Amino acid sequence: MAGEAGLLALPFTPEAQLTRCMRLRFQSLQQKRLRPQPGEKLLQPNEQLYRVDFTRQHDLRFLRWDVQLEGPGKLTLTGTSQHWTPDLTHLMNRQLLEPAGIFWKQAGAKEVQCNEAEAQELGERIAELAQVRKVMYFLLAFTEGLEPAQLRASIVFKA
Repeated sequence: MAGEAGLLALPFTPEAQLTRCMRLRFQSLQQKRLRPQPGEKLLQPNEQLYRVDFTRQHDLRFLRWDVQLEGPGKLTLTGTSQHWTPDLTHLMNRQLLEPAGIFWKQAGAKEVQCNEAEAQELGERIAELAQVRKVMYFLLAFTEGLEPAQLRASIVFKA
């Protein structure tokens, strides 16, 4: 959790059951030839839900992202404003936080790059939301050849 004194690294954990539930919602709509609700966010094949559990909620200051990609590709990390419910299948577009954190790694590169201003703003928003949440959900989109198995990510706060 904390390698250095006063630091809190919280990992992104795959939410397999919620991801599966949202995929079933998409399949159900397709099979019944129904349209999603106005503004409903349907999970795309390259998207998965992850969660961060806040072991501490107060006095957190965003410090940095620790995103490691084992291969080249692009990761778009979008926070959701959705509070915990047993069923997030009706995730609405208006519940997706702006800005999204975009991380990428070029073929042959050693370092992961990101749009620093947006990643910083997203990290600060997460620190604010942590004050009222024990769990936060994220929609991660994997593109340009990146696979979920190639990702290790956490968000680091100064406590």
